Parts: sequence; C-alpha cells; structure tokens
Amino acid sequence: MGTQTKQIMSVEQRRRRHFSDSFKQSKVHEIEAGLTRICDLCKTYQCTTNTVYRWIQKFGSMKKKPERMIIENQSDTQQLLALKKQVAELERVIGQKQILLDFKDKMIELAEEHYKLDIKKNFLPHPRILLENAGKKLVYIK
Repeated sequence: MGTQTKQIMSVEQRRRRHFSDSFKQSKVHEIEAGLTRICDLCKTYQCTTNTVYRWIQKFGSMKKKPERMIIENQSDTQQLLALKKQVAELERVIGQKQILLDFKDKMIELAEEHYKLDIKKNFLPHPRILLENAGKKLVYIK
C-alpha cells in the first residue's frame, strides 16, 4: 500500500486555495453517507471545520427544514370563542350565586340582631352532637 505524504501548508497557502464546487459536493456527499468524518476531512485537506460546515450548509441534502406554519381553521376559532363565552357566562352565574349567599347571610345577621336569637346555631345541632346521639331519640322543644 502506498503511503500518503502529508504536506503541511502555510497559512498563506491555505488562504489562497480554492476547492471546486464539484469537489465540495462530493465531500459533503461522503460525509452524509457516513464514509468519512468531518475531522478526517479537515486533517486530510488542511481546512477548518467551519469551512466544511459551510460546505454542508450550502451543498448538503439535509438542510434545515423550513418553519412549519400552523393554520387555525375557522371552526377552531369559533369553538374557542364559544368556550370563552361559556366560561364568562359561568363566572357570571357564580357571581350571582355568591351575591345571593352574601345576601342570605346578611339577612340572618339582621334577624339575629332584631329577634335577639342565634339563628345559625339553633338551626341544626352540631354534627358531633348528632353522631353522639345517633342511637337516642332527639326531641326539640320550640
């Protein structure tokens, strides 16, 4: 087998060197096929990795894929708007219910002040009392 003598070039000689497009394409094809590695190519031809990456970017078949554009159908938009309206309606209903609860609590407080009774406590016995007296019959006197 023949030995290949490596010729070390000066920086000036490397700067003035130009590779043909067909040579670049063949080397990029070898890299993509897995026949050679970028570092081996750089050592053999005394070029930088940036140069080889530029070749790959220019001549490679695995170029960056274009950005995908997602197109939203009109039905999706309408469905989203309908859901937003439904959420707003439910929030409005919850707000009304909360106002009613606050109103009832205030009415109970006013009735307690007016009649001097503790309506909330006398409404039902405490759950613990119900559990303790579960077997006994409770009689409430009005």
